[in-house]
Amino acid sequence: MEKLHLNPKYRITVIMAVYNCATTLHEALDSLYAQTYKNFKLILCDDASTDSTYKIAREYIERYDNITLLQNKKNMKLAATLNRCLKYADTEYIARMDGDDISLPTRFEKEISFLDQNPHISIVSSAMIYFDEFGDYRESTPIQYPNKKDFIRGTPFAHAACMVRSSAYFDVGGYDETIVRGQDYDLWFRMYAKGHKGFNINEPLYKMRDDKNAISRRKFKYRIMESLIRSRGFKMLNLPFYYQFYTLRPILIGLLPKKIYTFLRRKQSNCRLLF
Repeated sequence: MEKLHLNPKYRITVIMAVYNCATTLHEALDSLYAQTYKNFKLILCDDASTDSTYKIAREYIERYDNITLLQNKKNMKLAATLNRCLKYADTEYIARMDGDDISLPTRFEKEISFLDQNPHISIVSSAMIYFDEFGDYRESTPIQYPNKKDFIRGTPFAHAACMVRSSAYFDVGGYDETIVRGQDYDLWFRMYAKGHKGFNINEPLYKMRDDKNAISRRKFKYRIMESLIRSRGFKMLNLPFYYQFYTLRPILIGLLPKKIYTFLRRKQSNCRLLF
């Protein structure tokens, strides 16, 4: 990735890849423009949607002057689409956002304040509230200062809720486009291998949609991919060899019946139920 020349007008670039999220995009974008911190620009890329996602995105260009709207000619998947967005990132910080989620109003204010006050930290994310078609149902309780050994639990940071120093993104060359799912897990492995550190704000600043459609997208082939990401990542971090046994965890979970998996997902140890 080319050397970054900072934009004097904005401090945050929001990178947002969207695909077939016409029913949720209004709510997601409105949550960005309801932020208490306003000094951001948005790079929004439609990944060749087949619904009205791009049309809705164009409506926002007419209302706000801080949006760059891109459209892929063919579906490139998340990693490649985010890398395309990164080419337009020219600010000190880069934040993520998904087209079916909600950023709570003080998210940017609290994340940028933390990074400003902690120059040794490259990644900040937060606890999240998970919701489905019936409402909010659980809240995550992430580890505040994840270390290398905490990677055995899974990805240590909520990707969509994160804000990252652009220097860290450029240090690792962005996302690995060969990975279809689990790009964030791989990204954190590579950043930590380069010496970058992260922090989780325990206050929920983001709401993630985790409904029945989200669960249906967790195909078994992605479980195998996560296992491979773990194996490679543990080696990057020079973790003891016996940690390789934890690479089987996503595969074993993928073998569970759907009802049991859904129940256990709601009972995760790093979450508390909201009902």
